[in-house]
Amino acid sequence: MAKGFQILTLNKISPTGLKRLPAGRYHVGDKVTHPDAILVRSHNMLEMDIPSGVLAIARAGAGTNNVPVKKMSERGVPVFIAPGANANAVKELVITGMLLASRNVVPALRFTSGLKGDDATMHKLVEDGKKDYAGTELQGRTLGIVGLGAIGRLVANAAIGLGMKVIGYDPEITVDAAWSLSSQVKKASGIEDLLKHSDFVTLHVPLLDATRNLIDDKRVAAMKSGAVLLNFSRDAIVNEDAVIAGLASNHLRGYVCDFPSNKSLSNDKIIALPHLGASTEEAEENCAVMVVEQLREYLEHGNIANTVNFPNVSMPRESAFRVAIANSNVPNMLGQISTALAKASINIHNMTNKSRGDMAYTLVDTDTALPENVIAQIAAIPGVLMVRALPLEADE
Repeated sequence: MAKGFQILTLNKISPTGLKRLPAGRYHVGDKVTHPDAILVRSHNMLEMDIPSGVLAIARAGAGTNNVPVKKMSERGVPVFIAPGANANAVKELVITGMLLASRNVVPALRFTSGLKGDDATMHKLVEDGKKDYAGTELQGRTLGIVGLGAIGRLVANAAIGLGMKVIGYDPEITVDAAWSLSSQVKKASGIEDLLKHSDFVTLHVPLLDATRNLIDDKRVAAMKSGAVLLNFSRDAIVNEDAVIAGLASNHLRGYVCDFPSNKSLSNDKIIALPHLGASTEEAEENCAVMVVEQLREYLEHGNIANTVNFPNVSMPRESAFRVAIANSNVPNMLGQISTALAKASINIHNMTNKSRGDMAYTLVDTDTALPENVIAQIAAIPGVLMVRALPLEADE
């Protein structure tokens, strides 16, 4: 029987995803004490004592604010994510948010929930009161999208389908992303340019040092008068005090977000949802399936796709013997690895190496198995963070 892997789950993970881990080879659960890998959704791992035997962390979502990525990188541990797996769920909620704000749905619901009397009385109250909740249509309005990743592109295309004009800004957009974007999306020259022309502004960027307080008092002031701001990315991307001030002065019409706070709940112009962005059965299944398949491919074959700290590396198996090496991206690393194998009379059948920033990753297929002392020699090379032998098991 093949060597088993122990997988610790820190949140409830969709069974559809977990079924991708064969029961005969994987032991999965929230009571695992010596995990080879960790599956997580929202659990805060930042202060967690992560066992030294952990080879990988897989988050069933797109962000990693709850995962100590830097610490894991220093240990040579990849952190997998599921980019785009929840994109449709978030897109639909963004469209919902625009409709809620444009048609004054929330205050209208509050109004109707307070109606009392017989049907005739209620009918009169409705006819007298509905004028206070008249809204605007989305068709013909301009939506500004900051960030044209998987979610931003879907939002753009959906908004165009609703008859909206769309302006986008993303200095990091890839060629592939641009191809999947409607040609009707106009490119803004910068965030300020986008803000001053948009009736609605939606944010779809990760929380980084560069994006923290991306929307501050100056950028609120730069927004078109009467605009609605939507934030379904991360709460800290928006300076809440700046937005509240913009609402108080009637410069902004509304703020729709997925991150409630005491300030937001006490403001009638703010619609704060309970972090529902990816909370659909479909999104949870998609995220779980994606990260589980990526995790399994890494544990069994060393291949890497969709991490936040490693390069994407994939090499078909041409040998029963493989070694995976994570190391600092420094000169002569491949030379030292090759020398260690040559001194042990180990023939290299195939090899691939890629880097990403300070991290490099190498897969080597060999004609014979690597003895433990050779693995130890490679691990002792300055800059090597992790070495793992990956023999092809008989039942694969």
